[in-house]
This record gives sequence, C-alpha cells and structure tokens, in this order.
Amino acid sequence: MGGKGGMHVKKVPMRQCTGCGERREKKELIRIIRTPEEEIIVDFTGKKNGRGAYICNSAECLQLAKKKKSLERSLKTTIPEEVYQELEEEIKKNENG
Repeated sequence: MGGKGGMHVKKVPMRQCTGCGERREKKELIRIIRTPEEEIIVDFTGKKNGRGAYICNSAECLQLAKKKKSLERSLKTTIPEEVYQELEEEIKKNENG
C-alpha cells in the first residue's frame, strides 16, 4: 500500500482574514487590493494586479477590520468609505443568498 497513487492533493491557497485573523481558503474570502495606481478596489476575481488583503465574507469581520484599521495597515493606505460600503453590500448579498 501507499506510494504515488492517482490521488493528487492540490495545495489549497490559504489567506488570513484581516478582520478576525483566521486563516481560510482563499476562495472563501473577499480580496481587496491596492492597484499600482494607488486605487483601492474590491477584487472579486482574485486575479487583479496589486497588493491584496483578504476578509471573511462576514459583516462582523468587516466591522472588526474597519475598527482595527487592519485593511489600512495591510494595504498601507487609507481605505475610502465607499470601499467599505461596497464590501458591506456584497456581504449582505451573500448572506441573504
């Protein structure tokens, strides 16, 4: 038994939520990036170019991140209020299915 079977386990990319600090699978998190042009955008594809920070898909984590300014620290810049609003709306959409 054992050896190299056909079962290849793909490494799952893990990222840390800037709100609660828990590590989760990247695809469960929402990515916020600072683009090379210094814009802050919510990256739903997870593929855009820029410095990324992640947050759980939960209103609590968003509030925590906002209160602790952890997104700001991760991205080394101020986060515009509209970005927080966009995140809030997105999370609400996801919570209500």
